[in-house]
Amino acid sequence: MTEENAALTEPLAAAPADSAPSAEPTAPSQADAWQALKPKMELKGVVKRVELFGAFVDVGVGKDAFVHISQISEEPPKNVNDVLQEGQAVTVWVRHVDAEHGRIDATMIKPLGLDWDEIRVGQVLSGKIVRIENYGVFVDVGAERPGMVHVKELAHGFVGSPADVYQLGEELTAKVIKVSSRKKQLDLSVKALEAPTAAAADEDSDDENVPNAIELALRRALLNSADANFPELERALAGRAAHKASSRKGKRRGKPNARSQAEETLSSSSEG
Repeated sequence: MTEENAALTEPLAAAPADSAPSAEPTAPSQADAWQALKPKMELKGVVKRVELFGAFVDVGVGKDAFVHISQISEEPPKNVNDVLQEGQAVTVWVRHVDAEHGRIDATMIKPLGLDWDEIRVGQVLSGKIVRIENYGVFVDVGAERPGMVHVKELAHGFVGSPADVYQLGEELTAKVIKVSSRKKQLDLSVKALEAPTAAAADEDSDDENVPNAIELALRRALLNSADANFPELERALAGRAAHKASSRKGKRRGKPNARSQAEETLSSSSEG
């Protein structure tokens, strides 16, 4: 047997233990990557292919995201090639994911933080004040339009001018009290998040006890018709007066309120 053949018949020496390939951590599966995709999620990618109707962007999940020409910018370009080229790094946001058919629709227009159908009455939102008027303040909460906090919703107590309390750019937290997706209007309230103070509760109670127009007219009729007899009406008014007196028990004394002004008006009218 030749030396060459003898060498071929010799058993191969076992490889050293330290030469064995080490196990490397496995990358996240494609299924996990698809499951992680959510609408409005921001992704970094590279343009892989440009077409007349849009562009395909590699976002690292095994399938390219498609950006339609209408989603490239606020004012869609006439030609995709005028804006995007292959190999260009871009930022996109997920619009819709169809994992079953392996499709990702994306946009290069940064989406709103809040869509109208995501806003609910009772929801608490925060944002910066972007406008101040005599009748209230406007707060950017991430929706298509700023929400408005009317001056009467700024606090339980009296607020003369919103500019005396707030400044542009100031952070404000408020509760949604009304939303209209059709009119694109959002009404907010700071007062709804705060417990009323004793003074504010006192003012609200005073307003509730102000006689209405019908009651004032009936009382005036009684005062101007001394000879007339209206026992049922007198009992009804007396009962209402007793109820109001009971509800006012414990209030601060000597405080001018809307009710006292109304009674002064009634008294001066009867004297005339």
